[in-house]
Amino acid sequence: MALLSSLFGSKEDRTSRSDHDQLAVSAFLQDCSIEVMPRTAAKVEDFKAILAPGTRVYIAHIEGTPIGEMVDTAKRLADDGFAVMPHFPARIIQDAAMLEDWIDRYQGEAGVDQALLLAGGVDKPHGALASSMDLMETGLFGKKGFKRLHVAGHPEGNKDIDPDGSDKNVMDALRWKQKFAETSDADMALATQFCFEAAPVIEWADRLKAEGITIPIHIGVAGPAKLQTMIKFAIACGVGPSLRVLQKRAADATKLLLPFKPDEFVTDLARHKAATPDFNITHVHFFPLGGIGKSAEWINENRDS
Repeated sequence: MALLSSLFGSKEDRTSRSDHDQLAVSAFLQDCSIEVMPRTAAKVEDFKAILAPGTRVYIAHIEGTPIGEMVDTAKRLADDGFAVMPHFPARIIQDAAMLEDWIDRYQGEAGVDQALLLAGGVDKPHGALASSMDLMETGLFGKKGFKRLHVAGHPEGNKDIDPDGSDKNVMDALRWKQKFAETSDADMALATQFCFEAAPVIEWADRLKAEGITIPIHIGVAGPAKLQTMIKFAIACGVGPSLRVLQKRAADATKLLLPFKPDEFVTDLARHKAATPDFNITHVHFFPLGGIGKSAEWINENRDS
């Protein structure tokens, strides 16, 4: 089975995949999810025209975004038949009372019953809540009957959590979340940061399983974007060693203006998943860094072909 020779997988480029690989990619992309923000969602005229029915759509909550805009976006997507998963960033939620208000608004106005819980990209918490574990410990998601809770995963570590470059704190947190998952009625998953290199991701996922962390993994994938855009987001989001994939491409001046597409990364993971059915990466989650339309087009071409 030939490896892809490039990361710039246009429709023509996909002929370099074997039939076996194409079937593996198609299967791997089934039930994938995608992320939007209220301001980007507002630019999409019709989500039903670009996303498969029932797609899980995460709604990113950036500091400063009014909760009303978040709920309005959730309602629009839910009314269109999508599974809505808003972010709950602990550090911008002042206390349990505010958290309960948000939950009630999402449920009452948009029928939301799933959430991504995370610390949030804020250095100083606005109140007593500072981590996804703090959010879970309130007991409110269980009390309100949430059916699915996702938490963050970090295949390449996280220097905000482990400034010394280790992954001790990250792993301790994952062990805590594993114990929570074992006692919670909600389905749980790890939604990860986007990465660009399959081998280290596979090694990380295998390590988690070996250490008894069996929460399914939804791997983050950066959707198609200009290479310069991809590098900018990768640096801002703290992408680790796999950034070298982009840096290698950037060294070739002939490819600087070409779109970056995740063909090789997804194909390598899909091939491994096909060969190892119990592999604990179960789903793909897209970050539409070059626009939701471009990501949706890539998903549809590669999943349905």
